[in-house]
Amino acid sequence: MKVTKIVSVILISVLLLSSTAIAKDELDPAVKAKYKTIEANLLTGLKSDNEGLRTSCAYFLGEYKSEKAVLDLLKMLRDDDCYAARIVAALSLIKIGNRQAIYMVQRTSLFNDYEGVRKMTEKFYLSYLMKKYLDEHPEKATDLSYVKF
Repeated sequence: MKVTKIVSVILISVLLLSSTAIAKDELDPAVKAKYKTIEANLLTGLKSDNEGLRTSCAYFLGEYKSEKAVLDLLKMLRDDDCYAARIVAALSLIKIGNRQAIYMVQRTSLFNDYEGVRKMTEKFYLSYLMKKYLDEHPEKATDLSYVKF
């Protein structure tokens, strides 16, 4: 019984170690090229007339933290007819973390025509400030854990 447990533990350990080694190998140039292609396709989709496609592409560009998308997302935040697309653009800009983008989200929280966009961008901006503060002062995390936006 003990022998089978030991063999099982060793087998599982070998499988886990080999899978992490395989995961490290996945970042080869071919995979990086695929990510560049994905980013290019998302940037193309951001200029589409299809509102859902535009919004979805904006979201995923934020997830990828694409610096190339900042100018297009800023334009979307300023000029898009759909207020939901503006909100997603603001979220993506906050995720990317570009200084110009953060400033624009902060200004949008004050001066946008749509009340819903103003409220959501304010929440995104305040969350960004809170995260930045807690990164600089991790000892304050327990004191500020009650703060909700």
